[in-house]
Amino acid sequence: MCPFLCFLILSITGCAKSPATPELNLYIWSEYLDPQIAADFSAKTGVKVNVSVYESSEEMLAKLQHAGGSSQYDLVVVSNMLVPTLVQLKLIQPLDHGRIPNRQNLDALFLDPAYDPGNHYSLAYQWGTVGLLYNKAKLHGLEPSWGVLFDPGKQQGSFVLIDEMRDQLGAALIFAGHSANSTNPDELRQAGQLVLGAKKSAKSRGFEGGVGGKNKVAAGLADMAVVWNGDALKAIEENAKGELAYLVPREGSLIWADVMVIPAQAPNSEAAHQFIDYLLDAQVGAQLSRFTRYASPNKAARQLLPKEDLENPVLYPPPEILSRLEYQREVGEQVRLYDEVWTEVKSR
Repeated sequence: MCPFLCFLILSITGCAKSPATPELNLYIWSEYLDPQIAADFSAKTGVKVNVSVYESSEEMLAKLQHAGGSSQYDLVVVSNMLVPTLVQLKLIQPLDHGRIPNRQNLDALFLDPAYDPGNHYSLAYQWGTVGLLYNKAKLHGLEPSWGVLFDPGKQQGSFVLIDEMRDQLGAALIFAGHSANSTNPDELRQAGQLVLGAKKSAKSRGFEGGVGGKNKVAAGLADMAVVWNGDALKAIEENAKGELAYLVPREGSLIWADVMVIPAQAPNSEAAHQFIDYLLDAQVGAQLSRFTRYASPNKAARQLLPKEDLENPVLYPPPEILSRLEYQREVGEQVRLYDEVWTEVKSR
């Protein structure tokens, strides 16, 4: 009778069910992770990787801050400039470096960075630049200047602006001769007017995320777009006619690093640490950069990349271009100025 009662109790309560499969919830830019990497990690560890995507930093931050994202996701890939803000808002937790031995594979440039001294909260994922993807068959002799967006007299073809506040306003600030991190209200308003003027131009095709702008140029719906270099390289390599190219404007532009962080209330921080360490493996890091077409911060992985990638100036800018690039910095409470200017641009 006891075996029957035990069977009946287990059947009713569901206690006979096998344990649930452990899961890792990842929040990341679109087209930014090779699905095979996630599949291989799952096969190796038994942890299922669920990928959710976002298209702008504003969208991501709002999700973490106001929509329960801090307790919904286990791992998030974010722009380096947001790390101090995420720390201040207590939205991310310190990393346990003891569980990430592959951290040693990172290039010294990405260890102990100014935005996160000691890498207490973040480790680098990929890095790159902001520039213009354009159709060189339609735009012969395109002037390598942000003026092709912001100066009506130099607008040669249709264009897409990037729907990323700091990147698009940063480009306008640089064109106007200011720092991309300016907190001067007059300079920010000037940048806003430049972006607004570009938005209202007859040649404007609106705002898109980096992938969206790339897709419009690739489909012939726009002649150029403000994009991240990895998206540009994908479009260039997929264009059978060899019509597409990428440039960093002569006035300068932005250099950025995306980093991996663990939300403060991550349901599975153990799996998050496992996945960070997996991504920093040399072989996996090389596989990641071959897929994303972005530069790797992983010095061990770079030794496994094709020579043509390492010598490609779109991926790894030469010193002459690097000297004209500026990292975005966290601007503290002055971000409200950026928000005000950006809101005005988007609403008009």
